[in-house]
This record gives sequence, C-alpha cells and structure tokens, in this order.
Amino acid sequence: MVDLGRRLKELRKKRKLTQQQVAERIWVSKAMVSAYELSIRTPSYEVLIKLAKLFGVTTDYLLGLDEVDDKPHQLIDLSNLTDEEQRIIIDLIENMKKHHN
Repeated sequence: MVDLGRRLKELRKKRKLTQQQVAERIWVSKAMVSAYELSIRTPSYEVLIKLAKLFGVTTDYLLGLDEVDDKPHQLIDLSNLTDEEQRIIIDLIENMKKHHN
C-alpha cells in the first residue's frame, strides 16, 4: 500500500489541491488525508472510491494494481450521453486499442 500514499500525493499536487481541499471533498479530516499520503492509514472502501472519483482514476491505480507505465487510466463520464453515443465512444476506444496492439 506504499504506492497509495505516493499516488495520492502526486494526484493532489498535479491538481494543485491542498490536503484540506481534498479532505473537504471526501468528507474526512486534513489529518486523515495526511495519514493516507504518509501511508500511516489506509482509507476505507468508501473513501477509496471517493478519492478515485475525485481524481478521475481507477481504484486499481490508487492501490498500485494498475501499473501500465505507472500512469493512471483516466475515467470518462459517459452518463449524460445516449446509449447510442456511449456505444460509439466505446467502439472507438476498442478500435484504437486494437490499432495500437
């Protein structure tokens, strides 16, 4: 879980957020965010999901399970698109993956 603290700190700094700002957005104390970044404490599943949503990454990335070039896979919110638009985007991504393999 050492990766979690490092990744949280990198993501927070990349977004130019303070520990206090992160804490307010995920409903924990600033001290708790600091403890997560220092790998003293591990977030609950609920908080882990909130962190992933806040930074637009997967929980696998935060936990160090997603090691592709050590870069986070960005999440794309398709919820405001129609089913047809979502299908087109997903098909485009799949075709791009095939082209690069």
